[in-house]
Amino acid sequence: MPAKIKKVPMRKCTGCQEMKSKKELLRVLRTPEGEIILDATGRMNGRGAYLCPTGECLEKAMRSKGLERSLKVRIPEETYECLKKEIESFEKR
Repeated sequence: MPAKIKKVPMRKCTGCQEMKSKKELLRVLRTPEGEIILDATGRMNGRGAYLCPTGECLEKAMRSKGLERSLKVRIPEETYECLKKEIESFEKR
């Protein structure tokens, strides 16, 4: 009997619209309280959207309003600034 091949979960980046494995992407989360945060674990409760860990994809998602559509909420400019800083720190790792 052949060995079972494990399925890799794929998600689409809301910035560049490319399908990538879930582990390659960052999850942006809208919590039940309405707060927008970066979910490093990928396990927090709430509605999620995925982004490549680059500032470029965040910029594309901001311009196209892809994150707002995915999270079904209007995102204020201050929140985008916080996400930008978090992604920059993530890029440096």
